[in-house]
Amino acid sequence: MFFHNYKYRLKCIVRDKAMMFWTLLFPIILAILFNLALGNIGSADNFKPINLAVVKNSSYEGEKEFTKVLDEVSDKKSDNVVFNTQYVSKNKAEKLLEDNKVEGYIFFDDDINIVVNKSGLNQTIIKSFVDEYKEKVSTIKRIIKENPKAINEDIMKNLLKDTNYLKEVAISKQSPDPSVNYFYTLIGMACLYGSFLGIKEISAIQANQSSQGARVCVSPTHKIKIFASSMLATTTVELFDIGVLLLFISTVLGVNFSSNLGYILLTCLVGTITGVTMGTFIGIIVKKNEGVKVGILIGSTMTMSFLAGMMYDKMKYIVANKLPILAYINPVNLIADSFYSLYFYDTPTKFFINIGILCILSVIFSSITYFVLRGQKYASL
Repeated sequence: MFFHNYKYRLKCIVRDKAMMFWTLLFPIILAILFNLALGNIGSADNFKPINLAVVKNSSYEGEKEFTKVLDEVSDKKSDNVVFNTQYVSKNKAEKLLEDNKVEGYIFFDDDINIVVNKSGLNQTIIKSFVDEYKEKVSTIKRIIKENPKAINEDIMKNLLKDTNYLKEVAISKQSPDPSVNYFYTLIGMACLYGSFLGIKEISAIQANQSSQGARVCVSPTHKIKIFASSMLATTTVELFDIGVLLLFISTVLGVNFSSNLGYILLTCLVGTITGVTMGTFIGIIVKKNEGVKVGILIGSTMTMSFLAGMMYDKMKYIVANKLPILAYINPVNLIADSFYSLYFYDTPTKFFINIGILCILSVIFSSITYFVLRGQKYASL
């Protein structure tokens, strides 16, 4: 009887077109939209050399040190090219600036002057470069004035050289990618969409919610056994939907996941069970019709997805800093964080903490559903 009901419920769920749309097709559509919107987010911070013009006038010849430094940061053979520099007449420089072919130009008289036609990051970089050069020249002049003997060739090289005393140490083999968390959160939301199936299955065995529930209650088979087979069918379908979504995101969209397939499958399984049991929990606790339950589920799922950073990536860190308890009771955040910990961290500690909390939530949802369902009695059917 158990496997007969399992097969029956499996067919019913698969044939429910509306339910299959929300649990399978809708997350895939969102993933495509995310990919279109976030496809270049990882390369948005790539620096491009700034187009700069330098006016060659009578004062230009007296600034050989400056032009030498400028040539060093404009060398295309270097890995740290800052400027694409061209030396032109003043009229040509003004024309290039007017046509937006350069971000600004430099000309010399008694001082080094910068001309721009708008404010922005590139213009700020040009100004910072010139200001830094002026500060170093001023320092050298002051040293020469106060103690000429202190100046030698080595000191001059050290004064003109930028030295970085910070060492960058990677905490992971993977480089941070701001876009992956959006897709991980999407998978977390899709797992929670299994709650739709959970609500539908719990309504199907409650006599006061559906005619099918009334028939189940008068049947000789215990409704807990029927409910267990229904939950197994629901979990099977939802796990298939999550698998298809994961395969689509990783292979078609090229989103990076961990190479540890076993942990990824475990996250999908635990996330799916959490979503389904959350649906049964809402279905058994809320004493309203199915439409109201679905409305509550949609509202809570969207709220959890927002707090996990699905709509605004900084929200995840705001919640973690301001109200960390929300991060630990939010299933969407826990699922997304499990994927991210596999992707970014070398140790699985954070991953197992998230999975452990998800298991606890699933047990709580299942226990409440079981005890409430077992205690339900009806005066008449």
